[in-house]
Amino acid sequence: MVKGWHASQRKQSQILLSDQQKTEVETVSIASGKPLTFPQIYQANADSCISINTSATATVGYNIFGQQIQSKVASAGSGFVLTADGYLATNCHVVNHASDVNVTLNNGTSFPAEVIGSDADYDIAILKIDPGETKLKPVVIGASANLTVGSDVSTIGNPLGELTFSMTRGIVSCLNRKINLNGTPFNMIQVDTAINPGNSGGPLFNNCGEVVGIVTAKTSAASNGSAAEGLGFAIPIDDVLAMLKDIMENGRVTSHAYMGIRTDDAANYPAADVPNGAYLVEIIAGGPAEKAGLKIGDIITMIGTATITSSGDLHATVGSSKTYQAGDTVTVTYVRNGQVQTSELTFGSTTEMPLEPESKQKNDDGPDQNYGGMDDFFRQFFEGTGI
Repeated sequence: MVKGWHASQRKQSQILLSDQQKTEVETVSIASGKPLTFPQIYQANADSCISINTSATATVGYNIFGQQIQSKVASAGSGFVLTADGYLATNCHVVNHASDVNVTLNNGTSFPAEVIGSDADYDIAILKIDPGETKLKPVVIGASANLTVGSDVSTIGNPLGELTFSMTRGIVSCLNRKINLNGTPFNMIQVDTAINPGNSGGPLFNNCGEVVGIVTAKTSAASNGSAAEGLGFAIPIDDVLAMLKDIMENGRVTSHAYMGIRTDDAANYPAADVPNGAYLVEIIAGGPAEKAGLKIGDIITMIGTATITSSGDLHATVGSSKTYQAGDTVTVTYVRNGQVQTSELTFGSTTEMPLEPESKQKNDDGPDQNYGGMDDFFRQFFEGTGI
């Protein structure tokens, strides 16, 4: 007891309590297209978000007889309701190789889910559940093209696989940030919204509560190994909405434009004396590029009116479904033996892409690298990629 502290003095001490009442969040309609507060965005969309839990069988080692030791591996992710009859969207890497997929709604109701189809290049997947008597609430799709740097954004997801239906918010840090998804360069939305493992596949909302992206990646380290925070990435919804619909209808993306080539940066081939462009290191026999008269060693500098300065430019230009689709014809400008030439190329579909081409041309002088799948949530930049 503090000396001199008397009961009469204690009676004079008071703790001030606020009389402020809990703020009621007004029920709003996303379809109004009006800016909302973050509490309103959460209230309007929490029931449209899902947490995803998967299990898969993985080889964890070998016994003394050389036999595989397999074990069940669990993982978690996020997603959102696309249609009232049970189609859901998420990332491909969330459900890839999963033997069992279960989704849980905000009210705690869980359903087994079927993977309808996915696309590893764009890291998207469609799931389907049978909601029965449960009424699902689809999200409202917005336009990622309307975002600007500094725009308010938010996401609702399942960080760490445990903190379900958590909302985080931030701003758009950069637009059209080139990030590789499984070797395919993609123009991503960079955000400083807190994103952690388990958020993958969740929706990115604009300030009106509309879905403008699919959260797909986070990095905590720069390429030089230094620590980094506040770096998250989302796939622009404009670039994949048609693909999501394609998967719903056909079980896969059928509209990818396919050239039948493998490319590298022209800068890696100084002998060609063309500093910028996409250098052709491989051409698939019988593919669209071969039919258009292109040859190994040609350097593509333009596709249509788009300038191509690197292999990444070519992939970003051709790979975006909103630019070119299977069946489209485009003028290809290229340099061969120091001469600028053009050719008309009609894109094939990636469904025609041979898994192991029986006959193909290879450039013995160029790199012939093999690339694996996803590298955690953040992909490194690739060279020698195919399209």
